[in-house]
Amino acid sequence: MLNFMFLQMRHQKRSQEENITELVEFVLLGFCDVPHLQWLLFGLFLAIYVIILLGNGTILLITKVDSTLQTPMYFFLGNFSFLEICYVSLTLPRMLANLGTQRRTISLVACATQMCCVLTLGATECFLLAVMACDRYLAICNPLHYPLIMNHKVCIQLVAGSWLSGVPVQIGQTFWIFSLPFCGSNIINHFFCDIRPLLRLACGETFMNEVMVYGAAVLLVSVPFLLILISYSKIISTVLKLPSATSRTKAFSTCSSHLTVVMLFFGSAIITYLRSNNSHSSGTDKVLSLFYTIVTPMFNPLIYSLRNKDVIRALRRLVCK
Repeated sequence: MLNFMFLQMRHQKRSQEENITELVEFVLLGFCDVPHLQWLLFGLFLAIYVIILLGNGTILLITKVDSTLQTPMYFFLGNFSFLEICYVSLTLPRMLANLGTQRRTISLVACATQMCCVLTLGATECFLLAVMACDRYLAICNPLHYPLIMNHKVCIQLVAGSWLSGVPVQIGQTFWIFSLPFCGSNIINHFFCDIRPLLRLACGETFMNEVMVYGAAVLLVSVPFLLILISYSKIISTVLKLPSATSRTKAFSTCSSHLTVVMLFFGSAIITYLRSNNSHSSGTDKVLSLFYTIVTPMFNPLIYSLRNKDVIRALRRLVCK
């Protein structure tokens, strides 16, 4: 009798565990809270996606084919534009499909893949922006040694390091989060698979995962941002010592575009991942995520082309050809 009861309890426990791990797909709510705006949002996001592809694709093209843009600064800018195309292509096409078909499901594997890739490319963007800031620091503060320090081999190594630095951390973080049991609701109140909305669906203790999120954010967001602040503090100090007002204006103009992109991306990313859990809300998270996943890639070509005479001249030569 006791053996029978023990086996029955064991069977019930196993059934509960199977129910917990039975989840095979999620539902991305996206912007379904405004059903009357679905087609308007579809048209808006489609137009934004086309603008991002054309704008960043043009920047990438001219930095490759125009001989006057074969410098480290534009080599990094071309890689940054390519990164923006990859980054936005992880979220916008699925968002458009969800808006157009109203089928919002995403498989567990696809969700994990999307989250890992978005986080990895986000880390790449942080490091690449830091590399671009260091490049400007060397060009302005150490112009005599700049060609020797920032040679083509070093540029390739810096770009490769930016692309690969976040990979092991984000793969480990994704594996750890998706090894958690998910039970109850499978609804993600977001337009892509992000860490915090997923942690809200996990069963059991998620404290260590929260610590991992903060640790990764400090390592992959705060450290590059700190490097950028140090670089620009030295740049500003050097530029203010220049005797000519024209030289100061020219030096600041080469940095203003990059600094604008930095503030857009890092501002929204830091607020999203480093604020306290009590201040998190799904609506705010979605708005902030739009800034660093969609708004920054859209404005990147405009910021760099409108405020950069070399890029404008290269664009004119490309159009004339």
